[in-house]
Amino acid sequence: MAYTTFAELAKERYSVRQFDSSKPVEAEKLAAILEAVTIAPTAANMQPQKVKVLQTPEELALADQISQCRYGAPLAFLICYDSSGTIKHSGLDAGVIDCSIITTHMMLEAWEQGLGSVWCLAFDPDKAREVLGLPQNIVPVAFLPVGYAAEGAAPHPFHTTSKPLADLLL
Repeated sequence: MAYTTFAELAKERYSVRQFDSSKPVEAEKLAAILEAVTIAPTAANMQPQKVKVLQTPEELALADQISQCRYGAPLAFLICYDSSGTIKHSGLDAGVIDCSIITTHMMLEAWEQGLGSVWCLAFDPDKAREVLGLPQNIVPVAFLPVGYAAEGAAPHPFHTTSKPLADLLL
């Protein structure tokens, strides 16, 4: 899908919670999403991100141990950062922010590629570390299932509900 403006893409995109598990994500679409990982901005351009791609049946079984919210997606990403290579300031680790930016870029690129995604808060970082054998310096931040929306998939009823801008400004 080609969009004329960013606003069009951002308004159309929604969190898909029902995927067509029989339709795999093509290699070129996966490559486009992973390219978004490389061009996303990070603090001081440290690029601490580490992304685990989960797409084989064995990897997806591991993904299901990490989260119950894969929703049948044929592809999932675990977005992490290397804590030994991040900016830390005022008690904050920029790795969390960097991963948030990267995950957003991935979600938007997936939509541009005709794919849905859902950023799942409901995942277990400790279980991810255990089942994927991640070292301590690799910190899991986001779990992102991706794939083609199943027939009948629709945005959550609150998707188009927004607070007035005045309520969001300080």
